Amino acid sequence: MSLRIRTSALTALTVAGLAAATILTAPAADAAPKAAAPMFLSASQLPPHPTSTWTAGPVTDGFPEELGLCVSTEGVPSYAYRHRRFWTDLDTSAVQLTVVTGSAGQAKALAKHYADLIRTCADRVEESSPDVEAEGRDYGKLPVEEGARVRGLHTETSWGATDIALLSVGRDGRTVTVVEWGQMGDFQNAPVAAFKKTTGTAVDKLY
Repeated sequence: MSLRIRTSALTALTVAGLAAATILTAPAADAAPKAAAPMFLSASQLPPHPTSTWTAGPVTDGFPEELGLCVSTEGVPSYAYRHRRFWTDLDTSAVQLTVVTGSAGQAKALAKHYADLIRTCADRVEESSPDVEAEGRDYGKLPVEEGARVRGLHTETSWGATDIALLSVGRDGRTVTVVEWGQMGDFQNAPVAAFKKTTGTAVDKLY
């Protein structure tokens, strides 16, 4: 075989090898896309207000300070926290938090941790604030995705300020969501049935 023919053959083999390597290393056309971020409630999905309308703020990174009375990031890994605030023209407000963990097991543990914090919130409020009386109520579980639970919290100060809040924790796969609704008033002013519907929507809407 002549040198020219051998050189041409080697060149052909090299080109073929490079082409094969390109095919093996190139990303597949049907490769799975990056997981979508969880969706949030819209203003129309909050419990209806009798005399005002809800406004929704933008989805924002980080943990909302509104949840700080009962829920916190203390002792929790640095997950991906995002939240959205809602408000009316009067005294009613709400917030939704989503937390994306690394696995379904981590999300299950986080959901239980948040549920326990909300369950014990009234006792912790009274311990830390002698001028405040607090009472919590359990409104039960909801059969949505991996489950959700709704509770209520009423606080009253020694000078007469009274507030009512509804809080829920739910999970879908490796994502946990917490929803809080609040206004001035007591348990009689709490739209429990409507908030349960909001919670179900929040969990179901995540993905």
